Amino acid sequence: MSRIALVSPPLVRVPPVRYAGTERVVATLGAELHRRGHDVTLIGPGDADVPHAVIPTVPEALWLTGFRGDPTPYFEQTIEVVAAHRWEFDVVHSHLEEWLLPLADTPGTPIVTTFHGRLDVPAAEQAIRSNPNAPLIAISASQRRWYPDARWVATVPHGMASGDRPVASDPEPRLALVGRATHEKGIAEAIAVAERTGRPLVIAAKAYAPEELAFVDEVIRPAVAARVAEFLGEITGDERDELLRCSAATLMLGGWPEPFGLVAIESLTLGTPVIARRAGALPEIIEHGVDGFLVDDAAEAAFAVQRLAALDRQAIARRARERFSAVRMADRYEDAYARVVGEARFGRFRAV
Repeated sequence: MSRIALVSPPLVRVPPVRYAGTERVVATLGAELHRRGHDVTLIGPGDADVPHAVIPTVPEALWLTGFRGDPTPYFEQTIEVVAAHRWEFDVVHSHLEEWLLPLADTPGTPIVTTFHGRLDVPAAEQAIRSNPNAPLIAISASQRRWYPDARWVATVPHGMASGDRPVASDPEPRLALVGRATHEKGIAEAIAVAERTGRPLVIAAKAYAPEELAFVDEVIRPAVAARVAEFLGEITGDERDELLRCSAATLMLGGWPEPFGLVAIESLTLGTPVIARRAGALPEIIEHGVDGFLVDDAAEAAFAVQRLAALDRQAIARRARERFSAVRMADRYEDAYARVVGEARFGRFRAV
């Protein structure tokens, strides 16, 4: 049994009340490690609903309180809490992006960081370059490719508990899109596909930031007015799963390099194929013609919609539940923890 601390951002509850990616992964990983007998502690918002110990960084997840300001002081507070308790654990596993890398680059209990976002941004680049001894975990080969000489401990794809929802044998003809209300999520392209194919499009997208709210007004609401799309806003996890399960396909047509694509595995584990742009990590998740289709533009996506009937939804679910299970994810993280603990003890490191 190991003493493991999982560090989560102060913004969102663990698990999230509505949709969030990082916090769902943290909750799933923590529950599986706890089930295996590890002494797990979450360092994060105090309103977490988890089966193991919690050291609060804030009393309640900030976004649930209505907070929409600069979260920097709260991330700094989280770093202080980790520093104060670091010695209590065998390994600390950070999900704070670059925030803990300076501390991880110092002697003491090893702090390994899983990056959930894209790494071709100045903050990530500066932190990785400035803290070369900080052990890192990527969630895809695409994500880590910009820093081949960094201290990569492992690449661990996300995993999810598959639950017991049956695969829909006769789904609705609609297309589904789940994410944030931003240009990078391919919402405009999905609307174009709906127009080309005559299929209804259901959009479940959260919008908090001013630019996201503006995107809703400028792009989504006109499509709703034209009866091309339905807009649900942000929905709960159960609502998301039912939307994906009963849709003909999930669209992921953003042109940005998805570091992983959690929505993709959520859809696939429910048996719903994914039509995705050939970008970022999505080719690592979707096998063209098996789990869905990889496309280069909206015209190809519309072409793919006409071929959905050729895919086996039961086979899609079986394959995804094996490849992206919580058990498999936890196995890989246990190996990564053992590796960084061994390196801390014996002073040897070999990149993988």
